[in-house]
Amino acid sequence: MYRLLFDLVFRRMDPERAHELAFGLIGAVGRTPVLRDVVARVLAVPAGGTVRVWGRILPGRFGVAAGFDKDARAVEGLAMLGFSFVEIGTVTAEPQPGNDKPRLWRVLDQRALRNRMGFNNQGSQAVAQRLARLRGSARGRGLVVGVNIGKTKVTPAEHAATDYATSAGRLAPYADYLVVNVSSPNTPGLRDLQSVEALRPILEAVRVAADQATTRAAAAPVPLLVKIAPDLSDDDVDAVADLAAELGLDGVVAVNTTIGHDLGPGGLSGPPVLARGLDVVARLRTRLGPDAVIIGVGGITTAADAREYLAVGATLVQGYTGFIYQGPAWPARIGRALASDERRSTRTSAARP
Repeated sequence: MYRLLFDLVFRRMDPERAHELAFGLIGAVGRTPVLRDVVARVLAVPAGGTVRVWGRILPGRFGVAAGFDKDARAVEGLAMLGFSFVEIGTVTAEPQPGNDKPRLWRVLDQRALRNRMGFNNQGSQAVAQRLARLRGSARGRGLVVGVNIGKTKVTPAEHAATDYATSAGRLAPYADYLVVNVSSPNTPGLRDLQSVEALRPILEAVRVAADQATTRAAAAPVPLLVKIAPDLSDDDVDAVADLAAELGLDGVVAVNTTIGHDLGPGGLSGPPVLARGLDVVARLRTRLGPDAVIIGVGGITTAADAREYLAVGATLVQGYTGFIYQGPAWPARIGRALASDERRSTRTSAARP
């Protein structure tokens, strides 16, 4: 049914406009208690698939990647559809409009997306206020929300650490985890911050700001992760992993969009990223050892794709582009498949002498 709707309606619309309409509907239903509860019951991930990460119980291993909900306006709606956790953002210290339109394109023959959005968002102060309202209800406190932060476009690279720290200080009290995004191709110079020399002071400043903010709020320290690009060389992946281990980071998110294409400006997401995403996750697992948290993202369309990420070492997995092409029942399908695997694994372990 959704495939027919996509072919007849959505694919004929400007991609960003289609996203805004679908996003608005998801947010509106998520804020409507009776309707939200009905949808959630239909699409809920079944019991038995829970996992413990960072000392917190998550309903399952499959979440929505940053980029879909930049300003925390549809967290309840996305959870309603079956995502076990929602990563919002990317959020910058100051509000910014992003790049000029058009800035989002479908790549239909690859079931992919190309974007040069440029971190369009309302800024960390506005997003913090919205998250505070969400966390003010018992339901909102029960949702697992990650916050992805990036550099404000006009901030010079030499002031990047302060810029990231500003966002971390405002957002950490409301986040279940923070992700430092230095891997988007759509903010000039941002990927240069993935070098160990540039990344170290950013991560150190974010850690200090986040810890101070959660202490003031009488909250637990928030886990801190870094998100890296698929276009890093293997040696650079190793260097970031070593830095994460040295600084005691709580995980790595791999991977962002790729610039390894000839379709025009911007990063490509979806199936073209899958193979490299798997390679990077496997490399990180080998480098970081068995206990590190690794979130695998990039090219997940089917439950089999998610299972591949978990098989090579991902702790959790995320999707975004598959959601656009597969429709609102897609997160529940992936979540249910992984929950079934989780229950089967638990039964097998229990049956062993």
